[in-house]
Amino acid sequence: MSCEIYSEEYKLLILERITKMNLRMLKLAVPAVLLIAIFAAGDSGRTMTIKGYVLDSACAFTKGLKKPVSAECAIACAKSGSPLVILTTAGTIYWPIADTTPSSSQNDKLLAFAGKQVTVSGKVFQRGGSTAIVVNKVEVLAEKK
Repeated sequence: MSCEIYSEEYKLLILERITKMNLRMLKLAVPAVLLIAIFAAGDSGRTMTIKGYVLDSACAFTKGLKKPVSAECAIACAKSGSPLVILTTAGTIYWPIADTTPSSSQNDKLLAFAGKQVTVSGKVFQRGGSTAIVVNKVEVLAEKK
């Protein structure tokens, strides 16, 4: 049986190649980790003013409504636990959310506007196809004559 023993020069050459390969991988890994950290930080939201109707979420999704059936209907559903949402004329549904943790229902803030067309100002967030708004201000939209 023969037993090969590697020379010190060969060992140094292998060590140098491994070190260079690790440096190349590190040069690729650092920017990748930074990009992941940036995207993981999440959407910081943007301040917007939207116009739409306040109605309960069940009707917004299941009935295909463009506006509420009535204020009474929206109020009854909200009092039964259905979250109120803002439905724009373009069909976008904005979920009102709190900016606090633990979060809280926003129905109390919107109940007086149920069934009405409103302008809502706040910070808008988007994720996974859903749109949410932290409501800062709600006003009834003046009716056109």
